[in-house]
Amino acid sequence: MPVPPRPHLPRSLRSAAAPAALALALGAVLTGCGTSSGGDGKEITLYSADGLKAEDGGGFYGKVFKDFERGTGIKVKYVEGGSGEIVQRLARERSRTKADVVVTLPPFIQQADGKKLLDTYTPKGADKVADGDKDPAGKWTSIAGNYFCFICNSEKLKDTPPKTWKDLLDPKFKGRIQYSTPGVAGDGTAVLIKAMHDLGGKDPAMAYLKDLQRNNVGPSRSTGQLAPKVDKGELLVANGDVQMNFANMRSMPHQGIFFPAGDSGKPTTFALPYAAGLVKGAPHAENARKFLDFLLTEEVQRDVSAAGGGFAARTDVKADDPAARALAGLLRGVEVFRPDWADIDENLGSYVAAWKAATGS
Repeated sequence: MPVPPRPHLPRSLRSAAAPAALALALGAVLTGCGTSSGGDGKEITLYSADGLKAEDGGGFYGKVFKDFERGTGIKVKYVEGGSGEIVQRLARERSRTKADVVVTLPPFIQQADGKKLLDTYTPKGADKVADGDKDPAGKWTSIAGNYFCFICNSEKLKDTPPKTWKDLLDPKFKGRIQYSTPGVAGDGTAVLIKAMHDLGGKDPAMAYLKDLQRNNVGPSRSTGQLAPKVDKGELLVANGDVQMNFANMRSMPHQGIFFPAGDSGKPTTFALPYAAGLVKGAPHAENARKFLDFLLTEEVQRDVSAAGGGFAARTDVKADDPAARALAGLLRGVEVFRPDWADIDENLGSYVAAWKAATGS
């Protein structure tokens, strides 16, 4: 079971960007931008899936918000929720939109586009993002790379860490496993995606998850709520994602990141990037465009690993800080597959319904 070292991040990597670098980044962002389309021009509202903002207010978002406000005078109002929950809220508010920018995980960013909740905007720097990590029509762009994972309590299970899906059926895990709700949380939906890939399709995956229900505590709307329980030993296993669990390991050190293997015996995962889009009808659209540009500047992208525990979305940014090296080590030997996002977007409702029927959830 690969367990990352508890990284020591130099203060210089976690502090605010140097004034000169920040000025250059913001100068590029602000070039050609006009005034806000609404409000007083000094704010935006961000609806985001959890994971990029630390419990103490720091993390990747904590640094980005401070740097962005320092350079532009624009304050970021932050609203957090599960990936699916965020999209549902946008849909409810369609007639009176409150959010300017949305950040969520696949397949929910595609779902937001399908519901016509996103406007077209291609941020500066998006040409450096891989084609598979952005919408060809310009509705969304990945801002931080990430991968799906599970976590276990590395202290209580140091001698017998789980490695496979089959291991999780052991009676010793009864009442000590929990995963977030598919269809509501991005990482919960990822449980279905990985199980279907590893176990041979929808029917075998649902049969397995029915068996796993003997050990499962029950649904959780937020994946982020599970990590503290695993760290304390209240749970022994939960789902998560590499960025979120790696980033909070400094305050919750008893998290062993692993990637359950199927019948092949090989650990697998898939990319689960944080993707950002401009909300259709955004009340502060121009400010939102500035913020999206800022997220893809080289300076900000270089901070994704050190400040946020994730991977740069820009392919030309090669971070070499201690966290970036540890993250690369985590994925060594893990097979990364690519889900059929078009199929998942089209059939997610039926997959979630099948999961509910199998588990009685």
